[in-house]
Amino acid sequence: MSSTWNEAAPWIGRRAGVWDPVVPRWPDDAPPGPDFAGIRAEFDVPEDFPPEALAEAARPPVLPDEDATDVELVTVDPPGSRDLDQAVHLQRDGDGWLVRYAIADVGAVVRPGGALDVEARRRGQTLYSPDRRTPLYPPELSEGAASLLAGQERAAALWTVRLDADAAVRAVDVRRARVRSRAQLAYPDVQARADAGTLPEPIALLPELGRLLEQAAAARGAIELGTPEQQVVRTEAGGWTLVARSDLPVERWNAQVSLLTGRVAAALMLDAGVGLLRTLPPARAEDVARLRRLAPALGVEWPAGAGAGEVLAGLDGGDPRHAAFREEAATLLRGAAYTAFDGAAPEQTGHAGVGAPYAHVTAPLRRLVDRFATEVCLALAAGREPDPAVRAALPELPAAMAASDRRTRAVERAAVDATEAWLLAGRTGEEFDAVVVDVDDDRGTVVIAEPAIRARCGGTGLEPGSRVRVRLVEADVARRSVRFTVVED
Repeated sequence: MSSTWNEAAPWIGRRAGVWDPVVPRWPDDAPPGPDFAGIRAEFDVPEDFPPEALAEAARPPVLPDEDATDVELVTVDPPGSRDLDQAVHLQRDGDGWLVRYAIADVGAVVRPGGALDVEARRRGQTLYSPDRRTPLYPPELSEGAASLLAGQERAAALWTVRLDADAAVRAVDVRRARVRSRAQLAYPDVQARADAGTLPEPIALLPELGRLLEQAAAARGAIELGTPEQQVVRTEAGGWTLVARSDLPVERWNAQVSLLTGRVAAALMLDAGVGLLRTLPPARAEDVARLRRLAPALGVEWPAGAGAGEVLAGLDGGDPRHAAFREEAATLLRGAAYTAFDGAAPEQTGHAGVGAPYAHVTAPLRRLVDRFATEVCLALAAGREPDPAVRAALPELPAAMAASDRRTRAVERAAVDATEAWLLAGRTGEEFDAVVVDVDDDRGTVVIAEPAIRARCGGTGLEPGSRVRVRLVEADVARRSVRFTVVED
């Protein structure tokens, strides 16, 4: 996978908004492909849910007394999604904005210490393989009773955030409420309607507010790499290929609403002295200085006084030198962690990618920590102490999520590596046009446009951002290994 950083994207394991595939049933004679099932087994990805967890998931959630079904919410998700965490409604509020954001209330079903909770802690997050989804919670819950499906009354944590004209926070409230989404919208259609100026009323303001929140993020020094991600996808014939995919503008704007909610949740918990943050330390001065020195060689302007985030936001996505600069900028975003606290605030409270303190609360169907952070916020907003069982769990969650993150990254990387080797098997000796995106001594990393292969390359004179001709020297499916060498003139 690429080094794209998008903390708001709820599609765990799909950091650049890679869409959850709706995989059709392919014919028995469909072309063979990489052994994704073998990869899941290799990394001990959980499969079936215990009977006790399934029994708990079958219990209908208790709907809250507060009725917010009059709020005309809509969901905006990848095509075909069924596990819908979020529904949104935007409107003017005087000279400012009113954001209402409903988040699936998983805590209405899953109790700390129960069978579902134990299994969710073992899993940590929904894991996405090219051929299937391994959910955090059973589909009966995550795609049914807890999902914010259109036309269904659901239990939700309803965030109400009032912003001023500059998108600064005026007031925040979160409480349990019954909600009903009016429509399930998909990103491609929403983008087309945004381009045509025909967005439905609940999200008609999304482009304007999304851009304003992006500007505010840049002013805070937030860093977003924006690097396209390798995505393994089915071909029409039922085989597999790799494509490079970047976010649509509507995905970025929608992510800003999620980031806004995560920021106000973090502020709520920090004010009360208890909670769970997603943290990322500031970029090291030496890494920023190195990137600044590299900028002229890659055709990147770095105005005096501009931060790294501002420079990255102004890059040309079609310039291979700028793509190489983004790759080098990944060194700025190291050390992400989950940080629990109860009492004094932790030493590290900020998130360099967001440019502010931040918490995960908007994807509870897909990510373990969101349920606990949401429970803390609901209690604090109501003037209560968090439930003792929730509070006691907070220190245990960072280690559980770290283990889950490691497994997710390993599976994602192995799936891409396996697909690269499978696509290139039998083509040793062939030559390809490539772009150098990274260099380390006498080796580098090159990207092939079609299919979207990213692999190590040997040779002399490699320069980041340069176009080169390379020859395939290895495509080992068993080892999931691909290597190129530069074709000498």
